[in-house]
Amino acid sequence: MRGVWFPAAHTLPQDPGPSVMPVFDAASPQAAEIQSVFFTVLILCAVIFALVAVLIVIAMFRFRARKGVEPRQDFGSEKAEIAWIIGPTLVVGWLVAITIKLVLTISAMPEAQPDGSEPADLVVTGHQWWWEVEHVATGIREANEIYIPVGKKMLVRVRSADVAHSFWVPRLARKIDAIPGIENYVWLEASQPGVYRGWCAEFCGAQHAGMRFRVYALPPDEYEQWQTSRQQVPQDPQEADAQAGKRLFFQMTCANCHAIEGTDAVETIGPDLTHFADRKTIGAGTVDNTPENLVRWLEDPQALKPGCKMPNFHLTPEQIRLYVAYLETLR
Repeated sequence: MRGVWFPAAHTLPQDPGPSVMPVFDAASPQAAEIQSVFFTVLILCAVIFALVAVLIVIAMFRFRARKGVEPRQDFGSEKAEIAWIIGPTLVVGWLVAITIKLVLTISAMPEAQPDGSEPADLVVTGHQWWWEVEHVATGIREANEIYIPVGKKMLVRVRSADVAHSFWVPRLARKIDAIPGIENYVWLEASQPGVYRGWCAEFCGAQHAGMRFRVYALPPDEYEQWQTSRQQVPQDPQEADAQAGKRLFFQMTCANCHAIEGTDAVETIGPDLTHFADRKTIGAGTVDNTPENLVRWLEDPQALKPGCKMPNFHLTPEQIRLYVAYLETLR
């Protein structure tokens, strides 16, 4: 990682990658409750299926018609019928009870603040096709990366800037829709440090599959260090190429879409670039954030992420070199 805020002694666990089935590896109390109910219902359904299958097999052999012998007729039993009614009713009632318990556990109901301030800890906005993240208390803005302290239940307000999206971190929380004009809430909590993958779970256009993000759960002391680091405005570049890249950034149309703290760039149409060099990926998880991949992105964003909102500006190799020099100083 290129960030400077991690203590040398600590390294985040390896990102498990897309080959791991995350829904079966809960890493938060909310996800554990969902997983528990899922396996409970799965086992119960398996038992019922096995019981019905056994009864069908017994009936096939014991009560089948034989040559010259009429099967014994059963005109019903009041006790059996009562049992068949009470049994399933109890099972369904039990399922309703554990489902209600689950809903109460994972539902995020914001409490009204006396001063009318934002009750959420984080505000996550879905865009085509990236995620904007704001830490309410500090004003820190990130893109496609969410940092949270381990063991703290964070309230997230989820919204959309354009079309319907769905925010989902399988190992940490349930799905929650991001609907234009509607604000939904979800709890986000991690029981252990780690990197947790998330993505959009509602088809939202050509790059729906490329709308990914990561949640970084840090021990509380490291989270405090991260917050302190992110509240610092990047220093003006000292090298000539980086200075030229900054001038080029404002001479062209970059500042019309992107914000950089401490400068006149304040627009939020595209991702905030204040600490871009510490970001782990480019294009919402499309490629790793390296100088080489940044060159590829600036050469032609559409080649890496077809349909993305950033156009190809047909920059010259020299312009790209200056841009990279500047963006690499934003830490």
